[in-house]
Amino acid sequence: MSTDILIKKIIEKKNPTVAGLDPLCDYLPQSMITGDSPEKKAKAILKFNMELIDALYDIVPAVKPQAAYYELLGAAGYKAFCETVNYAKSKGLYVIADGKRNDIGSTATAYSKGFFDCIGTDALTVNAYLGFDGVEPFIVENKAIYILVKTSNKGSGQLQDLLLQNGKTVYEHMGDLVSEWGEKSIGEYGYSNVGAVVGATYPEQLAALRERLPHTFFLVPGYGAQGGGAKDVAGAFKNGLGAVVNSSRGIMCAYKKQGLPAEEFAKAARAEAIRMRDEIMSEL
Repeated sequence: MSTDILIKKIIEKKNPTVAGLDPLCDYLPQSMITGDSPEKKAKAILKFNMELIDALYDIVPAVKPQAAYYELLGAAGYKAFCETVNYAKSKGLYVIADGKRNDIGSTATAYSKGFFDCIGTDALTVNAYLGFDGVEPFIVENKAIYILVKTSNKGSGQLQDLLLQNGKTVYEHMGDLVSEWGEKSIGEYGYSNVGAVVGATYPEQLAALRERLPHTFFLVPGYGAQGGGAKDVAGAFKNGLGAVVNSSRGIMCAYKKQGLPAEEFAKAARAEAIRMRDEIMSEL
Protein backbone atom coordinates (compact mmCIF):
# COMPACT_ATOMS: atom_id res chain seq x y z
CA MET A 1 0.00 0.00 0.00
CA SER A 2 1.54 3.26 -1.16
CA THR A 3 0.02 5.41 1.60
CA ASP A 4 1.27 2.94 4.21
CA ILE A 5 4.79 3.40 2.85
CA LEU A 6 4.52 7.17 3.25
CA ILE A 7 3.07 6.88 6.75
CA LYS A 8 5.89 4.56 7.81
CA LYS A 9 8.43 7.12 6.60
CA ILE A 10 6.56 9.87 8.47
CA ILE A 11 6.62 7.81 11.67
CA GLU A 12 10.29 6.92 11.19
CA LYS A 13 11.35 10.55 10.75
CA LYS A 14 8.77 11.97 13.15
CA ASN A 15 7.95 14.49 10.47
CA PRO A 16 4.65 14.83 8.55
CA THR A 17 6.00 17.25 5.93
CA VAL A 18 6.92 17.20 2.27
CA ALA A 19 9.40 19.49 0.53
CA GLY A 20 8.09 20.88 -2.72
CA LEU A 21 10.64 21.01 -5.52
CA ASP A 22 9.16 23.79 -7.68
CA PRO A 23 12.32 25.54 -8.87
CA LEU A 24 12.44 28.66 -10.99
CA CYS A 25 15.84 29.86 -12.12
CA ASP A 26 15.28 33.00 -10.02
CA TYR A 27 15.48 30.81 -6.91
CA LEU A 28 18.91 29.42 -7.79
CA PRO A 29 22.32 30.93 -7.08
CA GLN A 30 23.08 32.64 -10.37
CA SER A 31 26.53 31.04 -10.39
CA MET A 32 24.78 27.72 -11.06
CA ILE A 33 23.30 28.95 -14.34
CA THR A 34 25.94 28.83 -17.05
CA GLY A 35 23.79 29.84 -20.03
CA ASP A 36 20.36 30.91 -21.26
CA SER A 37 19.42 27.73 -23.13
CA PRO A 38 16.79 25.38 -21.70
CA GLU A 39 19.46 22.70 -21.46
CA LYS A 40 21.74 24.88 -19.33
CA LYS A 41 18.87 25.99 -17.11
CA ALA A 42 17.60 22.43 -16.68
CA LYS A 43 21.08 21.25 -15.75
CA ALA A 44 21.28 23.97 -13.08
CA ILE A 45 17.84 23.08 -11.72
CA LEU A 46 18.79 19.42 -11.44
CA LYS A 47 21.96 20.36 -9.53
CA PHE A 48 19.90 22.64 -7.26
CA ASN A 49 17.41 19.83 -6.60
CA MET A 50 20.12 17.29 -5.88
CA GLU A 51 21.78 19.57 -3.34
CA LEU A 52 18.43 20.21 -1.69
CA ILE A 53 17.70 16.49 -1.54
CA ASP A 54 21.14 15.83 -0.05
CA ALA A 55 20.38 18.39 2.66
CA LEU A 56 16.86 17.14 3.39
CA TYR A 57 16.58 13.39 2.85
CA ASP A 58 17.28 12.47 6.46
CA ILE A 59 14.70 15.00 7.71
CA VAL A 60 11.69 14.90 5.38
CA PRO A 61 9.91 11.69 4.33
CA ALA A 62 8.88 12.95 0.90
CA VAL A 63 9.39 15.46 -1.90
CA LYS A 64 6.84 16.88 -4.31
CA PRO A 65 8.17 18.09 -7.65
CA GLN A 66 5.64 20.21 -9.57
CA ALA A 67 5.73 19.16 -13.23
CA ALA A 68 4.95 22.63 -14.58
CA TYR A 69 8.28 24.07 -13.45
CA TYR A 70 10.10 21.45 -15.50
CA GLU A 71 7.78 21.48 -18.51
CA LEU A 72 8.55 25.21 -18.67
CA LEU A 73 11.94 24.20 -20.10
CA GLY A 74 10.60 21.67 -22.60
CA ALA A 75 12.33 18.34 -23.16
CA ALA A 76 15.40 19.34 -21.15
CA GLY A 77 13.22 20.31 -18.22
CA TYR A 78 11.22 17.11 -18.32
CA LYS A 79 14.47 15.15 -18.31
CA ALA A 80 15.47 17.08 -15.19
CA PHE A 81 12.10 16.18 -13.66
CA CYS A 82 12.69 12.46 -14.29
CA GLU A 83 16.24 12.62 -12.97
CA THR A 84 15.05 14.50 -9.88
CA VAL A 85 12.53 11.74 -9.20
CA ASN A 86 15.19 9.07 -9.63
CA TYR A 87 17.65 10.85 -7.35
CA ALA A 88 15.05 11.40 -4.64
CA LYS A 89 14.05 7.74 -4.72
CA SER A 90 17.71 6.69 -4.53
CA LYS A 91 17.85 8.59 -1.23
CA GLY A 92 14.83 6.71 0.10
CA LEU A 93 12.33 9.54 -0.32
CA TYR A 94 8.68 9.09 -1.23
CA VAL A 95 7.91 11.08 -4.39
CA ILE A 96 4.60 12.83 -5.05
CA ALA A 97 4.36 14.17 -8.60
CA ASP A 98 2.29 17.35 -8.65
CA GLY A 99 0.77 17.21 -12.11
CA LYS A 100 -2.97 17.67 -11.43
CA ARG A 101 -3.73 15.48 -14.41
CA ASN A 102 -7.28 15.22 -15.69
CA ASP A 103 -8.74 13.26 -18.60
CA ILE A 104 -10.70 10.13 -19.43
CA GLY A 105 -10.20 6.75 -21.04
CA SER A 106 -6.99 6.04 -22.90
CA THR A 107 -5.63 9.55 -22.24
CA ALA A 108 -5.96 9.19 -18.47
CA THR A 109 -4.40 5.74 -18.74
CA ALA A 110 -1.47 7.25 -20.64
CA TYR A 111 -0.95 9.88 -17.93
CA SER A 112 -1.11 7.19 -15.26
CA LYS A 113 1.36 4.87 -16.97
CA GLY A 114 3.65 7.77 -17.75
CA PHE A 115 3.99 8.93 -14.16
CA PHE A 116 3.74 5.59 -12.39
CA ASP A 117 5.32 3.06 -14.76
CA CYS A 118 7.75 5.14 -16.79
CA ILE A 119 8.90 7.90 -14.40
CA GLY A 120 8.26 5.83 -11.28
CA THR A 121 6.64 8.34 -8.93
CA ASP A 122 4.89 6.99 -5.85
CA ALA A 123 1.90 9.32 -6.07
CA LEU A 124 0.27 11.88 -8.33
CA THR A 125 -2.14 14.79 -7.87
CA VAL A 126 -5.33 14.42 -9.91
CA ASN A 127 -8.20 16.72 -10.90
CA ALA A 128 -11.46 14.76 -10.76
CA TYR A 129 -13.77 17.24 -12.50
CA LEU A 130 -14.51 14.67 -15.23
CA GLY A 131 -15.88 12.14 -12.76
CA PHE A 132 -14.89 8.58 -11.92
CA ASP A 133 -14.03 7.51 -15.45
CA GLY A 134 -11.35 10.22 -15.35
CA VAL A 135 -10.05 8.96 -12.00
CA GLU A 136 -10.23 5.17 -12.33
CA PRO A 137 -7.14 4.82 -14.58
CA PHE A 138 -5.06 6.47 -11.86
CA ILE A 139 -6.19 4.03 -9.15
CA VAL A 140 -3.53 1.36 -9.55
CA GLU A 141 -1.95 -1.10 -7.15
CA ASN A 142 0.83 0.22 -4.92
CA LYS A 143 0.41 3.82 -6.03
CA ALA A 144 -1.46 6.74 -4.47
CA ILE A 145 -3.33 9.73 -5.84
CA TYR A 146 -4.36 13.02 -4.27
CA ILE A 147 -7.56 14.48 -5.69
CA LEU A 148 -8.26 18.22 -5.53
CA VAL A 149 -10.98 18.76 -2.92
CA LYS A 150 -10.55 22.15 -1.22
CA THR A 151 -7.55 23.91 -2.72
CA SER A 152 -5.46 26.62 -1.06
CA ASN A 153 -5.83 29.38 -3.67
CA LYS A 154 -7.92 32.50 -3.05
CA GLY A 155 -10.35 31.76 -5.88
CA SER A 156 -11.12 28.19 -4.86
CA GLY A 157 -14.49 29.14 -3.44
CA GLN A 158 -15.86 30.31 -6.80
CA LEU A 159 -16.66 26.69 -7.59
CA GLN A 160 -15.71 24.59 -4.59
CA ASP A 161 -17.90 26.44 -2.08
CA LEU A 162 -21.07 26.39 -4.18
CA LEU A 163 -24.07 24.65 -2.64
CA LEU A 164 -25.57 21.67 -4.44
CA GLN A 165 -29.22 20.65 -4.37
CA ASN A 166 -28.42 17.97 -1.79
CA GLY A 167 -27.20 20.66 0.62
CA LYS A 168 -23.51 19.84 0.32
CA THR A 169 -20.87 22.18 -0.99
CA VAL A 170 -19.03 21.06 -4.11
CA TYR A 171 -15.89 20.38 -2.07
CA GLU A 172 -17.82 18.30 0.48
CA HIS A 173 -19.36 16.25 -2.32
CA MET A 174 -15.96 15.77 -3.94
CA GLY A 175 -14.55 14.69 -0.57
CA ASP A 176 -17.33 12.12 -0.20
CA LEU A 177 -16.55 10.77 -3.67
CA VAL A 178 -12.85 10.53 -2.80
CA SER A 179 -13.77 8.54 0.30
CA GLU A 180 -15.99 6.23 -1.74
CA TRP A 181 -13.35 5.70 -4.44
CA GLY A 182 -10.77 4.76 -1.82
CA GLU A 183 -12.83 2.20 0.09
CA LYS A 184 -11.08 -0.78 -1.53
CA SER A 185 -7.54 0.42 -0.78
CA ILE A 186 -7.52 1.11 2.96
CA GLY A 187 -4.23 0.02 4.50
CA GLU A 188 -2.96 -0.99 7.91
CA TYR A 189 -3.06 2.56 9.29
CA GLY A 190 -6.66 3.08 8.23
CA TYR A 191 -6.02 5.36 5.25
CA SER A 192 -6.64 4.65 1.59
CA ASN A 193 -4.52 5.20 -1.51
CA VAL A 194 -7.05 7.75 -2.78
CA GLY A 195 -6.18 10.92 -0.91
CA ALA A 196 -7.34 14.52 -0.97
CA VAL A 197 -5.66 17.87 -1.54
CA VAL A 198 -6.97 20.22 1.17
CA GLY A 199 -5.37 23.64 1.70
CA ALA A 200 -3.92 24.99 4.93
CA THR A 201 -5.38 28.39 4.07
CA TYR A 202 -8.88 27.17 5.00
CA PRO A 203 -8.31 25.67 8.46
CA GLU A 204 -11.97 25.37 9.47
CA GLN A 205 -12.86 23.46 6.31
CA LEU A 206 -9.71 21.39 6.71
CA ALA A 207 -10.66 20.29 10.22
CA ALA A 208 -14.26 19.59 9.18
CA LEU A 209 -13.09 17.46 6.26
CA ARG A 210 -10.81 15.48 8.59
CA GLU A 211 -13.86 14.49 10.63
CA ARG A 212 -15.92 13.84 7.52
CA LEU A 213 -13.29 11.69 5.79
CA PRO A 214 -11.67 9.52 8.47
CA HIS A 215 -9.98 7.14 6.01
CA THR A 216 -8.73 9.75 3.52
CA PHE A 217 -5.10 10.85 3.72
CA PHE A 218 -4.56 14.57 3.08
CA LEU A 219 -1.92 16.40 1.09
CA VAL A 220 -1.95 19.91 2.57
CA PRO A 221 -0.51 22.78 0.51
CA GLY A 222 -0.57 26.42 1.54
CA TYR A 223 1.83 26.30 4.51
CA GLY A 224 4.47 29.01 4.60
CA ALA A 225 4.60 31.28 1.56
CA GLN A 226 0.81 31.09 1.03
CA GLY A 227 0.10 32.08 4.62
CA GLY A 228 -0.79 28.83 6.40
CA GLY A 229 0.83 28.05 9.75
CA ALA A 230 1.18 25.13 12.13
CA LYS A 231 -2.05 25.90 13.97
CA ASP A 232 -3.88 26.00 10.61
CA VAL A 233 -2.74 22.51 9.59
CA ALA A 234 -3.26 20.83 12.96
CA GLY A 235 -6.88 20.03 12.09
CA ALA A 236 -5.71 17.77 9.26
CA PHE A 237 -4.40 15.22 11.75
CA LYS A 238 -5.88 12.66 14.09
CA ASN A 239 -3.63 11.01 16.65
CA GLY A 240 -0.64 12.51 14.86
CA LEU A 241 -1.43 10.94 11.48
CA GLY A 242 -3.64 11.60 8.50
CA ALA A 243 -1.78 14.21 6.47
CA VAL A 244 1.45 15.43 4.97
CA VAL A 245 2.06 19.19 4.81
CA ASN A 246 3.87 20.78 1.88
CA SER A 247 6.23 23.72 1.79
CA SER A 248 7.89 24.68 -1.48
CA ARG A 249 9.17 28.26 -1.67
CA GLY A 250 9.47 28.39 2.11
CA ILE A 251 12.14 25.70 1.95
CA MET A 252 13.74 26.38 -1.43
CA CYS A 253 14.09 30.13 -0.80
CA ALA A 254 14.76 29.96 2.93
CA TYR A 255 18.19 31.51 2.41
CA LYS A 256 16.47 34.79 1.45
CA LYS A 257 14.42 34.90 4.64
CA GLN A 258 17.45 33.95 6.72
CA GLY A 259 19.61 36.61 5.05
CA LEU A 260 22.19 34.10 3.84
CA PRO A 261 24.14 34.14 0.58
CA ALA A 262 22.40 32.23 -2.23
CA GLU A 263 25.19 29.68 -2.22
CA GLU A 264 24.05 28.59 1.24
CA PHE A 265 20.55 27.67 0.01
CA ALA A 266 20.88 24.00 1.02
CA LYS A 267 22.00 24.86 4.55
CA ALA A 268 19.12 27.30 4.88
CA ALA A 269 16.62 24.80 3.46
CA ARG A 270 17.69 22.21 6.02
CA ALA A 271 17.27 24.68 8.86
CA GLU A 272 13.80 25.66 7.59
CA ALA A 273 12.73 22.02 7.19
CA ILE A 274 13.74 21.34 10.80
CA ARG A 275 11.96 24.48 12.00
CA MET A 276 8.81 23.51 10.07
CA ARG A 277 8.89 19.97 11.44
CA ASP A 278 9.31 21.15 15.02
CA GLU A 279 6.59 23.80 14.70
CA ILE A 280 4.04 21.38 13.29
CA MET A 281 4.91 18.58 15.69
CA SER A 282 4.46 20.97 18.62
CA GLU A 283 0.82 21.39 17.57
CA LEU A 284 0.04 17.68 17.19
